[in-house]
Amino acid sequence: MPVFALTDALVFPPPRLADSNGILAVGGDLKPERLLLAYQMGIFPWYEDGLPILWHSPDPRMVLLAPELRVNRSLKKRIKQRPYRLSCDTAFRAVITRCREAIRPEQDGTWITDEMLEAYVTLHELGFAHSVEAWRDEALVGGLYGVSLGGTFFGESMFADASDASKIAFVHLIEHLVQWNINLIDCQVHTDHLERFGAKEWPRRHFLEALDTSLEQPTRRGTWTFNLP
Repeated sequence: MPVFALTDALVFPPPRLADSNGILAVGGDLKPERLLLAYQMGIFPWYEDGLPILWHSPDPRMVLLAPELRVNRSLKKRIKQRPYRLSCDTAFRAVITRCREAIRPEQDGTWITDEMLEAYVTLHELGFAHSVEAWRDEALVGGLYGVSLGGTFFGESMFADASDASKIAFVHLIEHLVQWNINLIDCQVHTDHLERFGAKEWPRRHFLEALDTSLEQPTRRGTWTFNLP
């Protein structure tokens, strides 16, 4: 399949036309309107500094149904100990910055370019992107961020500077998403970490059908807050 070159027009080719690596298109911009359209179509940006913007729609797609979250016994025990203070949407820029700085053995560099960071901060300011933070005293020690539209949460990245900090933040988020009827969690691509939580690989067609259905419900837009125990 060819990789499509985007123009200034706010349009994407159909996701089914992505190549075997999941790359669908190149170019365009990261304006909120284009980013939101991309997510609604099951497309997301992923590229490195020095490269043009690459738009992806992989097949298969890694997906977690929120009510099917699996938490192992040791993590459940850790959560009961309440080792961290958790919050939501209180330090978005700090979370995405730490995700950018995190060292990941399986990756060389980061896909969170300056342009990407500012684009998602703008989505957060518009009420579409959200962060969950884990704190030890006043220090941010873990967290994650993503985009929410309709009944879908599109997970982007997480980091942990303390044991289980991002895992506990993730579990806490999923429990609240279930309460809010946001049940489709887009995990993008396979990782063993996500599989242990119950995420599975779906055919892209199946994911896009579920996404279309989830987008029929209203978006929980604005600053999120948690009812903490």
